[in-house]
Amino acid sequence: AARRSAAGPTAACLPVQAPASTGSTLPPNRIKPSGTARTATSAPPRAPASNKKKKNTSRRVHADGPDARQTRMGSLAGGVGARRPRFLCLHGFRTSGEIMRKQVVGKWPAEVTASLDLVFADAPFPAEGKSDVDGIFDPPYYEWFQFDKGFTEYRNFDKCLAYIEELMIKEGPFDGLMGFSQGSILSGALPGLQEQGLALTRVPKIKYLIIIGGAKFRSPAIADKAYANMIKIPSLHFLGDNDFLKPHGEQLIESFVDPFIIRHPKGHTVPRLVDETSLEVMSRFLDKMEKEISELPSVKAEAEAAADVDEKEVCI
Repeated sequence: AARRSAAGPTAACLPVQAPASTGSTLPPNRIKPSGTARTATSAPPRAPASNKKKKNTSRRVHADGPDARQTRMGSLAGGVGARRPRFLCLHGFRTSGEIMRKQVVGKWPAEVTASLDLVFADAPFPAEGKSDVDGIFDPPYYEWFQFDKGFTEYRNFDKCLAYIEELMIKEGPFDGLMGFSQGSILSGALPGLQEQGLALTRVPKIKYLIIIGGAKFRSPAIADKAYANMIKIPSLHFLGDNDFLKPHGEQLIESFVDPFIIRHPKGHTVPRLVDETSLEVMSRFLDKMEKEISELPSVKAEAEAAADVDEKEVCI
């Protein structure tokens, strides 16, 4: 049976109801649990860096990965040693956090997923129509917001932003966002909206992005703000040769400074990491995050500083 808590969702809980005292009109928050039935593979933690010089200290990720051990899901955290970058994972349109967990953990080498602290959340709104993955993955299915055929008008977008912020407060602090499809469109826009003070004003700045099958928002009301300035945070972009969103993903990449790019021959999907080129790019991205995080203030201190920011009414 689902556990309910007045404190909202945690990485170790089943779906819980939002606190009644907040007056929130958002649907219940949902986080993928860390129940014993759901597990993922993880590599043993690396030892802290030594001051002695070593040859070839860069990480090499291999498709078969190291000997793996199991960790609880909810997040792919665990172990000791260097802190892993924590990512909130935003799934695709009319899928779910559980489906994205299967897409990522089931396709990426254990050494990659073990290097990341991944938290998979459901979108706030139940699917309003048929899901493209119906018959492939089991329901329920969710969507982050609704849109018209031209993808220029959006419904419940402000509620979506508020919902993500609440997730980041209750489940964070987070270092970055990982998104696929609709989740990647959101992820690619949120750093710019946060920079403009239009979203995520009560949480630490987003530092990293992983964009899988991404695109830009087309509405000028959002795009003019989200992509007003070049996005300078480290970002990793997956582009499929047969993805119908590939041209839009290329346009999104133009808004980023020095992006990491993994190209694959598949379509609109979370690709497997099997070829050496893709694994090398992933390794460099992981190494960059690891180096920067080791030099950053603690995420707890950042979260406390962000909590001091006055709450703003966000309306886009």
